Amino acid sequence: MHEINDLKELIRSRVPIILIESQEENRVLTILEKLAPTIRQSLYGWSIIDGFAQVMNAQIKSDSKLEPTELLYHIFNMKMKGVFVLLDFHPYLTDDRNARLLKQIAKESEKYQQTIILLSHHINVPDEIKHLTAHFELPLPDEQSLKNMIMEVGKKWITDNPGSRITTEKHMVDVLIQNLKGLTLPEARKLVWKALADGSLTKEDIPVIAEAKYKLLNKDGVLYYEQDTSSFQHVGGLKTLKQWLEQRKAIFLGQVERHGLDLPKGVLLLGVQGSGKSLAAKAIAGTWGVALLRLDFGTLYNKYYGETERQTRDALKMAEMMAPCVLWIDEIEKGVATDNSDGGTSKRVLGTLLTWMAERDSATFVVATANDIQCLPPELMRKGRLDEIFFVDLPDENIRKEIFRIHLDKRDLNSALFNFDELAEVSNGFSGAEIEQAIVSGLYSMIGESGKLTQAALVDEIRKTRPLSVIMAEQIDDMRRWAMDRTVSAN
Repeated sequence: MHEINDLKELIRSRVPIILIESQEENRVLTILEKLAPTIRQSLYGWSIIDGFAQVMNAQIKSDSKLEPTELLYHIFNMKMKGVFVLLDFHPYLTDDRNARLLKQIAKESEKYQQTIILLSHHINVPDEIKHLTAHFELPLPDEQSLKNMIMEVGKKWITDNPGSRITTEKHMVDVLIQNLKGLTLPEARKLVWKALADGSLTKEDIPVIAEAKYKLLNKDGVLYYEQDTSSFQHVGGLKTLKQWLEQRKAIFLGQVERHGLDLPKGVLLLGVQGSGKSLAAKAIAGTWGVALLRLDFGTLYNKYYGETERQTRDALKMAEMMAPCVLWIDEIEKGVATDNSDGGTSKRVLGTLLTWMAERDSATFVVATANDIQCLPPELMRKGRLDEIFFVDLPDENIRKEIFRIHLDKRDLNSALFNFDELAEVSNGFSGAEIEQAIVSGLYSMIGESGKLTQAALVDEIRKTRPLSVIMAEQIDDMRRWAMDRTVSAN
């Protein structure tokens, strides 16, 4: 009901032209019908198809097929109070006569108590009448509205399938509601029908809904939806990080009462390249069962002044609309390294990002990864924007054994045929990515021979590889020293 009161106050404030950008025509017309008696004004509507008439039951039906300019002349000459909602009038605003007529109506709106409402999916207002307008943003459905809609769809499904029942897993309705936030009711209803097509609601439905929601919202291509999520059973090591995340999972997903706790904001993962930071970001989303969005600063930066900042704001806004989700900012130092070579764009982007990190209250969990600590601005490291900074070091002997086992099992290789003690010893200083690549190279080396990877072949590939810990030994040692007293070990 608050949207009715908000719109009532806007009309009572005598704003002559109100702009409503929405796809939900019927919902807006219904709100206006409920509002009209309380302000003692008649509600008229117009569309190029339905003509001009009083609105009845959210419908406009008339034999009066007035053209756009004729319509404005008609309203101007009526000299009577009323609210006039014009549907999809945006193409006709470029006509100078229409702009002038709207200006004339607006000038006398106080005298005759006339309010023009332009309702369309997108409205570009001519400069000469911008000062006469105000935007009204139709709020998206809240949790209770979404729950009511899900119940209605469920009842309709049972009616359409007599003798059948809908089965659902524990908490799945609440999880579904969280994943539908950011959508209009018609959009959300379509996804609920899709999820209930087989008469069940399970956790397997959530990634499908998240991807469909992403396609509905990501019209500008500012974020990437990552379908290839994982789980922590496919990630070796990171014991401390896994435990930290498990403690916050139920709070983030709304499965338990928060008791005054803030929603988890996110983590910064520092570490050696190939040590599993990106895989950890995917595993967080996969384990929590939420969408994974990747923000690529390379695609955000635009040559036109101000566009990069706008796209950054749009990306962050969309991430909030996709909540609950994990927002993965890979190699964040490349996007927020503040220097003077780009006209201050990176500084403005950093400011936008930091403000959003500090003020957001949505279930948007940020996982920022970084390789070069020297380029990270100190403002980013302050607590309150992110919850914790974890350092992902090269895996120790036991973790290397675990990583070998994970990648061998992933490729359907019999891990019982391999000596993990020897593999862990010869791969000292290897990252997880380097271990995986040694297995892949070993498999390629066996093509044309037995076709099966052997212990000897794998050891040979490892010994032929010079890991990053050798090639960049000094830089890695410096990173470890820096991280020792400033971060929490992820392992």
